[in-house]
Amino acid sequence: MKLGIIDSAFGQAGVDRITGLEHIARIGFDCVDIFIEAMKVGDDERRNIAAVCERRNLPIISLPVVAAGLIDFNEPVREFHVERCKKFIDLAADWGARNILLVLGEYIWQREVIPPEAQWQWGIDTCREIGDHAGRKGVEVALELEPFRLSLLNNVREMVRFIDDCDHPQVRANIDISHLTLADVGPEELANLRGKAIHVHISDCDGKVHGDLPPGRGVVKFSPYLNAIKELEIDGVVSIELEYSPDPSRIVEWVEEAYRETDRIMKLCGLRG
Repeated sequence: MKLGIIDSAFGQAGVDRITGLEHIARIGFDCVDIFIEAMKVGDDERRNIAAVCERRNLPIISLPVVAAGLIDFNEPVREFHVERCKKFIDLAADWGARNILLVLGEYIWQREVIPPEAQWQWGIDTCREIGDHAGRKGVEVALELEPFRLSLLNNVREMVRFIDDCDHPQVRANIDISHLTLADVGPEELANLRGKAIHVHISDCDGKVHGDLPPGRGVVKFSPYLNAIKELEIDGVVSIELEYSPDPSRIVEWVEEAYRETDRIMKLCGLRG
């Protein structure tokens, strides 16, 4: 698999996007995921991002999008977020990216008032519509497993159930190793995602709180998960996800550390290539 990173690592530290992409290429990443708002990106920015990635041989693989409105109880809100996700798909297609990385969000009001089955079905319906558009554009939708108690997709069982219920060839799973650890999901469960997973996120955490740290800074035991991912034979990318560096002035060193450690453990598992 290839090794990439979500470029928000630099953006959250106040580094402009083009400079961040230059660092990502120099450090040695194979590819990049672009965290951007598709409904606001201008033509110049779109062209500049494409140009620097082409010049530095840094393919764009994925565009993350949080669209909790897809499971909102108001139909106009759901319709808006379907159209918003279509904009992400269009942008992904323009850049030659493989997928959008979709976060559906959480059940509202503690699964009370509105039946959780209704929110589940809204997610199925909206993802099918998004999947239809993705299919026309040659893009896939990778759903992210979130480790929070009320998240729609907070364990492998629910991820499999959603993908099976959706029953759409473009709608698949993302595997986030840190999230699996926080959700107390063991690597043996990943076998259930064979043929369903297309993208991987990697980061570390303290085992208690969502952290997105460089691998080696927390408690995650990566090798068992990476070996299980290797068995899935995913033709995809492992993307580092880093959030909120404790010292933004040293963000370059933070990313370089994450690259070195992730490269090391991927090679130990025979997964980098």
